[in-house]
Amino acid sequence: MSFKRFDPQDIVISAESITAPVWSNSVIELTSFFTSSAQVAGASGAYYNNVYQTASDDTTAAIQFSVAYGDIDGSGSLHFNLAVSGNSPSKTIYGQYRSLVLGDEESNFVFGSETGSHFYVISLDRARYKEKLLPGTFSLLLSGSGEDTYLNLTDNSQVATTTNFNDAGRVFEVVSGSLGNVYTGVNATGHSQASGSYGFFLPDIGVIILNGKALDGTPTEGGLSLGTIRSMNTEGSGSEKIFDAIKSGGSFKLNSEETISSNFVFVRARNAEFNYSSNPSNTTGSGELRHDVMVNNPQSYATSVGLYNDNNDLLATAKLSRPLLKDFTKEALVRIKLDF
Repeated sequence: MSFKRFDPQDIVISAESITAPVWSNSVIELTSFFTSSAQVAGASGAYYNNVYQTASDDTTAAIQFSVAYGDIDGSGSLHFNLAVSGNSPSKTIYGQYRSLVLGDEESNFVFGSETGSHFYVISLDRARYKEKLLPGTFSLLLSGSGEDTYLNLTDNSQVATTTNFNDAGRVFEVVSGSLGNVYTGVNATGHSQASGSYGFFLPDIGVIILNGKALDGTPTEGGLSLGTIRSMNTEGSGSEKIFDAIKSGGSFKLNSEETISSNFVFVRARNAEFNYSSNPSNTTGSGELRHDVMVNNPQSYATSVGLYNDNNDLLATAKLSRPLLKDFTKEALVRIKLDF
């Protein structure tokens, strides 16, 4: 075994962005949406509903995302304790995302210039995306119960002049449009867009928060007439309401993005280097070479390259596809790529 210290120019660091569809089987557009009746009726169903790409009892079923409803006053869901007004699953959801996104239990969501007292949440399953969501690839078609009440939503990353940040990372506005193409003045139905924002697109945590007030607006106001139930101590089935709007719309497109960092290590074997075998069987007990050919015309075959630190600890090994012949008439350059 022979050793050689790397020069600074022998190591190069590179970064590459990899994108892929977030849905199972690398499907670009999700068009079928299912929930599990057992989960919806269970204890967790009061807080969120998991959404699958096929029937939940199918062997290929996998959670794609979950939907939930949050209300600052706790309306639209049953109280935990009748003696404590407002303490309910919807208030818990509001507080959960307030802490996650805003990082302050005293702050409130503001959509556009209006305080958002209730919202709907779409939270992507962590297994669906690697590092983050890719802005500009988000397109969600929602449908209301009335005629022509549908709304296509996207993020404004392609037109935003600056990128805002909060505790959840990057924040983009959800606007009327498709795949980053923003509709100006009117939405897909030809009606005016909702005043203020339709919500937030948070690519770094895989969450989309939709403004309940904007969705409750009439089609002429840019909404869906979603009809959010905001009565106190009343089961409003908010998770099911937004699920029905997504299912009726029948189109959800989104890609993931992952940054792959790579270390390229260039191992250079010059003509006078690495021509002798370090195998102990190649020498006699007195240190002489056993074979004359290794004196007059030494040759060696490189099969692997080991990367060591200054303490002589082996950190990584690169195997060559076949033994590499080396002698005084040849030089070799081996490129090693380390992804992380």
